[in-house]
Amino acid sequence: MAKRRPSGDGMVRKKEDGRWEGRIVVGHKQSGEPIFRYVYGRTQKELLSKLHQSIETYQDVELTEDSRITLGEWLDRWLDEYKTGTIRPSTMYGYRQYARLYIKPILGDKVISRITSTDIQRMYTKLKREGRIHEHPEYGYQLSDAMLSRIHAMLHHAMKDAVGAHLIAKNPTEGTVVPKPNYRPKQILNEEQLDTFMAAIEQDEVWRDFFFTELTTGLRRGEICGLRWEDFDEAEGTLKVNRSVSTRKAGSLEVGETKTNKGRRTISLPDSTAQRLRERKKTAISDWIFPNPLHPEEPVNPGYAYNRMKTVLKNTGLPSIRFHDLRHTFATHALAGGVDAKTLSGILGHTNASFTLDTYTHVTGDMQKQAANTVCDFMTDLLGEEWKPWQENERTAKEL
Repeated sequence: MAKRRPSGDGMVRKKEDGRWEGRIVVGHKQSGEPIFRYVYGRTQKELLSKLHQSIETYQDVELTEDSRITLGEWLDRWLDEYKTGTIRPSTMYGYRQYARLYIKPILGDKVISRITSTDIQRMYTKLKREGRIHEHPEYGYQLSDAMLSRIHAMLHHAMKDAVGAHLIAKNPTEGTVVPKPNYRPKQILNEEQLDTFMAAIEQDEVWRDFFFTELTTGLRRGEICGLRWEDFDEAEGTLKVNRSVSTRKAGSLEVGETKTNKGRRTISLPDSTAQRLRERKKTAISDWIFPNPLHPEEPVNPGYAYNRMKTVLKNTGLPSIRFHDLRHTFATHALAGGVDAKTLSGILGHTNASFTLDTYTHVTGDMQKQAANTVCDFMTDLLGEEWKPWQENERTAKEL
């Protein structure tokens, strides 16, 4: 069956100012009236070339009258109608900030169907050069590559949905170039540092089980805070990871789904971790495995866990790492200890094994040797013979 081509191939005329004008029908209003796309050229030859390009662009496309809304209007609608309830509150807040502070001031008033890849690329260039809201002592008003990458990711998804909604013919973010973020190397605790950290945390009855579990599972902060006793299988020694706790802008907690569908998973625990949880359950007064110490009917606040970790690091003179670096510590040394990427991907709840490999490509050569020397011995001391099944890949993560 032949593809539908936009009508209007012959609608060409010379205007009084000397320019040539052509138009094609690219869609229809609800009333049935056609929606035209106008093209101009200095010569008839130039116009026909542009007109044929437009015909190819709008082939099999049926735009609606909403294609005349501005990018700013579409971003507001996209966030309200497409993203509400599908992303975390913190992510929604970030998206609204990207739109309000960076995209709308430059392209917010332009009709979405008129935005080109060139417009997007120029916006990225401008943001990179002078997009920072507050002056940085080292970089001035230059926007970081990481922030620009996040803005691009959001805009790409918004424009993709605009194509699906018949507002535009193609995604103008396709083909644009965004600097690849130069993330700092992931930090991990070495053997001596892990020893120091665990010795300090063992003195804290409130937090010792929490951090022991974290260092032997590599759960995301929101995931470990969201564990309930119904997720723990005492007989099998496994944990189901079904939810995540996040903090709203106002400070209240929200319990939602895991970061990705793959994030919903069942993981096997080292025997010592499982035994700790069995003992903990005997005196539990909450449905949450790690409840808020002051309000046990609530899960522990992820911010409290972060603050407690930072306090221990400071008091013991350890590097000021992020909470997520505890996850990196587990993952790096699991790989170095022989756990294959597919198994580790299931344990961590990554989308696929290739993402795991891309994330931990630093576990090669000298880094792998260093990781093996600094942590695998520690993990063996900590878990004894229990560490061997992980190294030999006998225990695997089971996806729900």
